[in-house]
Formats: sequence, C-alpha cells, structure tokens
Amino acid sequence: MKKILSDIYRNFVLYFQIYMLLLLIPLTYNFIPVNEGTKTFYISSSNIDDVIHTLKTNGYEVTWLDKLMLKLRKTPDEGWYSVEPSEYGRILFFQHLYQQKTDEIMDIVVYAGETKEELIARLANDMKLDQDKLLQIYDTLAHFKEADILAQRYTLARKADENTTMQYIFYKSRQTLNTFVKEYFTTTPERLELKIIHIIASIIQKESNSIEEMPLISSVIYNRLEKSMRLQMDGTLNYGPYAHTVVTPERIKSDESEYNTYKHKGLPPHPLSTVTLDALQASMKPKKSDYIFFMLNENGTHDFTVTYDEHLDNIRAFRKYQKEREKEKETEFKASL
Repeated sequence: MKKILSDIYRNFVLYFQIYMLLLLIPLTYNFIPVNEGTKTFYISSSNIDDVIHTLKTNGYEVTWLDKLMLKLRKTPDEGWYSVEPSEYGRILFFQHLYQQKTDEIMDIVVYAGETKEELIARLANDMKLDQDKLLQIYDTLAHFKEADILAQRYTLARKADENTTMQYIFYKSRQTLNTFVKEYFTTTPERLELKIIHIIASIIQKESNSIEEMPLISSVIYNRLEKSMRLQMDGTLNYGPYAHTVVTPERIKSDESEYNTYKHKGLPPHPLSTVTLDALQASMKPKKSDYIFFMLNENGTHDFTVTYDEHLDNIRAFRKYQKEREKEKETEFKASL
C-alpha cells in the first residue's frame, strides 16, 4: 500500500512539474520584450512569410514561437498597420497584430510630368516629413535618374516615416511596372532596355497628355530614330530645373546639353520626369504610321503629317491663330477698361 501511495505521489509531483513547466513557458515567453521597430508599416500580403519578412525588415525579431502566435488567431491582411509594442506582452502583440490595421490614411497623387524634386517637396509638405531624407531614400531605391515612380494614386498611412513612405511608393509603382513588363515582354528585360522605354514614355508625356495621341507621338519618335533624324522635340528640353518652362528659339540655340534633341541625335540621356502607364504602353506599342512631324493646333490637339511642306502649313496656321488670339485678348482688355 505504501508503495502504491509513493508511486502516486511521485507521479503527481512529476505531472505537476510538467504542468508548471508548460505554464511557465508561455509566461516566460510573454515577458520577453518585443523590440522597438518601425511603428507604422505596410504588409504587402496575408502570406505568413510576407508578414514575417515585413516585420523583420521593419526591425522586429520573429522567432518560431512568434510565427506560431501569428498563425494562432488570424494572419494580418494586406494593408497599413500602426503598433505600440510596449503596450502588449509578446503573445498579445503577435496574436492581435491583425487588429492593428490603421484607418489613419491619406491619398497622395503623383502627377505626370513631375520631377523627383517636385514630387519629394510636395510629399514632404503633405505628410510633414523631412525632404532631404526622402530624397536620399529615393536615390537609394531608384534605377533611373527620373521616372522611377509611376504617376498614379498612392494610399499612405499618415504616421508613416520617410523610409516606410518611400519603400511603399516604390513597391506599389514597381508592382504596376511588373504587370506591364509581363504583358509586353516575353523575357525579363535588361535595365537599359527599360530605361529606354521610360525615356521615350517621358518624351511622349511631355508632348501630350492625350491617351489617343500618345501612340501617334510614339510612332513619330520611332520613325525619326529609324531614319537617323534628330527628334527636334521641345519636350526633351523640359528636363530638371526647366521641367515646366516654355521652350523658346533662344533656349534651343543656347542649350548645349544632350537633352537638346534639336542639336543631338538619338534620345536624351535620362527620362525627363514621371510618366503614366498609358505613356509607357504607347512607348512599347506605337501606332503604325509614316508620320515624321506633328504640330499643335487651335483645338489643343496635334496635327500629324508625313511631309515637311504639310508641317510648314500647320505651323503657319497655328501662328496665324496665335496672332488672332492675341488681338482678341487685346481688344477684350481695352473693352474692360
């Protein structure tokens, strides 16, 4: 009888020790502090590996137990998250991460034709971020001098810092670009090939915002390049600090840079500014034509021609229209007095 009682006691002690050990493991785990990482970040998908990669990228250590906690309740969906690690134990932090999705978001529009400096200045102002830091991160992530970010709408967390903001915008832009590449390329293009496409797209963008005209302008660019003609397009002179200045005959004569396609054959050395997906598509798929020239008309669109004589007629017609408009404005001004 004593032996039986002794065995029961020993088993009880053993089971109790095992129970306490099992109890202490999660308690001990829960008291391991969550290291302070970036408090606002973007999770790109609900795939557990993507979630863990995002956490690690933003400065959080993730163990196999943390991964288990993430799976135990619900894996976070794609979106912006704002967290305060010090407010939770380790278990709650990882188990309830899916509930920390932030609704403090704002839309930022990247406009076609913006230079990176213009974009960064506006972004810094709208989101109250450091302009120099944003520009530094942009240059680190960029493949080209300009046009690395597509002109489109981006949804950002208001509390996102400089690094998270730029990482997200580049991620979303390249997500769109990757879809474009899969549609138009049979094999992965070299970076130089993509750069050329971006340069052509930026010229198209500078010449017209009309989706209907873009493939025609693209055809003129390719036709001129194939004939070894100078592009002679004003838009190529809208680079850097001259992004939005009117190109005058004096400017054409004085500008000695490689952006001046009146003086230099071929394409400019870099993209001119941000571009839309429409411009990229036009640069890859020009409309088949024999057009060599195009000229602005009184309707704000362009007339496309094959011969220089036709082009000269269009130039004369537009200049006549400009003179008539100037006279009308002068008459209206005098009448207002």
